[in-house]
Amino acid sequence: MGFFYLFPTLNQPAGHIEIICGCMFSGKTEELISRINLAISEGETVAVFKPKLDNRYDLEDIVSHNNKRFSAKALDSSNDILKMSENADVIAIDEAQFFDSNIVLIANTLANLGKRVIIAGLDMDFRGNPFGSMPQLLAVAEHVTKLKAKCAISGEDASFSFRLNNENETVVLGAAEKYQPRNRKYFFAANT
Repeated sequence: MGFFYLFPTLNQPAGHIEIICGCMFSGKTEELISRINLAISEGETVAVFKPKLDNRYDLEDIVSHNNKRFSAKALDSSNDILKMSENADVIAIDEAQFFDSNIVLIANTLANLGKRVIIAGLDMDFRGNPFGSMPQLLAVAEHVTKLKAKCAISGEDASFSFRLNNENETVVLGAAEKYQPRNRKYFFAANT
């Protein structure tokens, strides 16, 4: 769609892609904000983006479930990220699973231009299936951090986002009123 794949050259800094993934309530956005703040403290310029669709806590800011926040640009299309991050050293993207499939091309292009690309998102949907473009992003990333939450039933590590209602659409925005983190045992026991 008007983009071409850029390859890195030897006379530019090495870029890379970092993925922060996990289930709901695992601390993905909080970790993203922590990495953003560290980059800023080290003198790097940062551009922060999120999909416009994610308006749960704020129309613009990225916001964690425990209300840590950072100013961001809310976008309809991942194509806008490339245009809006030209002067940034670090590009941070929250809720990547909601972006269109071009997010993979955009992330690779930015990394090939020498940028540090930090992406946070749900790795699985409420059915336990890979979510959006996250599998492709995980495949091309140099660094992957998979976070866990605490299972709402057992208190053990949880990797699944259990939907508390019968809505069947893949994308249903919500927080604790609609989702619980669950471990494999309690996730699949409730879904059979």
